[in-house]
Amino acid sequence: MFVTTSARTNPNETNKAEQVATTLNLPFIHRSKRTIKSMVNQYEMNGIVVGKERMELYKIGEENPFFFHPSSAMFRLKRLQKGEHDPFVDICQLKAGSSFLDCTLGLASDSIVASYTVGETGKVIGLEASKVIAYLVGQGLKEWPNDHAVMKSSMERIEVVHTLAIDYLKSLPDASFDVVYIDPMFEITIKESTNINALHSITYKGDLTEEMINEAKRVTKERVILKDHFRSERFQAFAFQQIKRKSAKFHYGVWEKR
Repeated sequence: MFVTTSARTNPNETNKAEQVATTLNLPFIHRSKRTIKSMVNQYEMNGIVVGKERMELYKIGEENPFFFHPSSAMFRLKRLQKGEHDPFVDICQLKAGSSFLDCTLGLASDSIVASYTVGETGKVIGLEASKVIAYLVGQGLKEWPNDHAVMKSSMERIEVVHTLAIDYLKSLPDASFDVVYIDPMFEITIKESTNINALHSITYKGDLTEEMINEAKRVTKERVILKDHFRSERFQAFAFQQIKRKSAKFHYGVWEKR
């Protein structure tokens, strides 16, 4: 993988791109008026483009880049501010001051909603196995151009940790978080947005194991929440109560600590 700039760059963007390359321990390659597609093909490497407003990851053989975007969190927060319900918040039973561990951060949409709900007195940590995704999403949460103060502060409060979830869970003492949340790659593919599909093509593909579930159950104070395809066999296999949602492509599973 390499790092470069946008086609029309300036010294500030070039400096930022070089800093990104240093942080990720990747080579920096000058754009030199080339298309990113031609560079990816020439060097046979995935490429990160550092632009004025965002960073994009271009993967070999993929037409569309991956980039951070708060996605559904934007309209979900607006609905919550109006006093409407969010199924994720209700099922997690999040409240002000809750601690929330997201074992599969991805684009952080659910973590943003969690951060808004638990507020300044709460804690949200998101784990991401891919170093590049962790970096792009972590920077996006801090730098996304946003004039919505509540949304901005909710994003900035999330702590992103690059690690395998199982390793992080094993490092924690019993009952460390109120809620532990797991949203793995669905076993059955569903049609999603272009950016989420791009995320799926570069994310960690490790399967959900009984060991990880057991660690999550140990670490939680209150409950573990599993989000999965409505036809998934994981709910039954890992002893979760499947909360069925009419016409929804995914369901939540709940395991309560007694």
